[in-house]
Amino acid sequence: MRYTPKSELEQRWAKLQELLKQHGLDGAVIIQNADLFYFSGTIQRSHLFIPAEGRPALLVKKTLERAAEESGLETITRLESLKEMPAVLQSHSRRPIKKLGFELDVLPAAQYFRYQKLFSPVEIVDASPLMRTVRMVKSAYELQILKEAAEFHGEVFSMIRETLQEGITELELAGLIESYSRKKGHAGLLRVRGFNQDLVFVHICSGRNVVPSYFDGAVGGKGVSPAYAQGACDKPIGRNEPILVDYGFVHDGYMVDQTRIFCIGELPDHLTRAQKAALDILERMKKAAKPGVASGKLYDLARQTADESPFGKHFMGFPDPVAFVGHGIGIELDELPVFAHGFDTPLEEGMVIALEPKFVFPEGAVGVENTYLLTSQGLETMTVFEEGIIYV
Repeated sequence: MRYTPKSELEQRWAKLQELLKQHGLDGAVIIQNADLFYFSGTIQRSHLFIPAEGRPALLVKKTLERAAEESGLETITRLESLKEMPAVLQSHSRRPIKKLGFELDVLPAAQYFRYQKLFSPVEIVDASPLMRTVRMVKSAYELQILKEAAEFHGEVFSMIRETLQEGITELELAGLIESYSRKKGHAGLLRVRGFNQDLVFVHICSGRNVVPSYFDGAVGGKGVSPAYAQGACDKPIGRNEPILVDYGFVHDGYMVDQTRIFCIGELPDHLTRAQKAALDILERMKKAAKPGVASGKLYDLARQTADESPFGKHFMGFPDPVAFVGHGIGIELDELPVFAHGFDTPLEEGMVIALEPKFVFPEGAVGVENTYLLTSQGLETMTVFEEGIIYV
């Protein structure tokens, strides 16, 4: 079992503390699992306090023993009651706490009002953008884990090619992928920050099972019921239809994302041409992705290229397209930066991103998605697997 080194945590605290000071915050309280894991190394139920000046403290509700084992923090203590928090936090801050950051993009309103009352007259503000900014650029330690995840990912897609057969249902195939992945150490879930954006383990949509869904992605899928209305259903996989597999492998808390198109038989000509158009879009985005380029520029380039093809109205969903073509990735699937129109986040060396141009038709979807590392020279492909239509 891999524990986050103390030296790694200290670098993360230092970056967040610098941002806290720049924005006039006296500290931040972290409780959401993804952020908690990133800054403390554990997701045991607790409040992590990172003061703008001073050493962090992990205040644990449950379970103290595991938190102490998993986290590299020096100060890990039990918090018996929330009423103690204001005094405890002040004791770990070198300056009076007047403005305190919380993860307001994910904090339930009821808890927000509770904290607001508890800390009054301290001003509570949103510190999520600062935390997500720190997480946006990966360290050498994180990149090693992500590269290992990409290796496992390639093994899974090789297994899919060997396993896929006519007549197997989407759900049966999903179950085989999940079983194989779990044996490889997959955590069994994907973390998504977006509200109400639960994500199934593996997203499989064959043929006409590309019906739009509530999920903020190019491809929907019927799912198993209205309660879980996305992805694979009980439809048997047939011949001469596209089989989209959009799947993220999670390794030691970090994930990579990849989409490939399989087919038993042959695809109609317009789908093979649309697949080539998606690959052309991907290639143009790859060439344009350099440090300093605004993330939104890559979306604009992708949108322009799609509109120059015969399939523009089918780009990134049909009849309801999504307004992005990629995203950052790491501990959560939807990390920064966002590749959508109007987003001006400059690309930085060390970012890990997923780019996913797709075309959706009533008879099926085609496209591609890869995870990349942004280097000083451009993008380095992490998810290496055949990008064209994979015929079996």
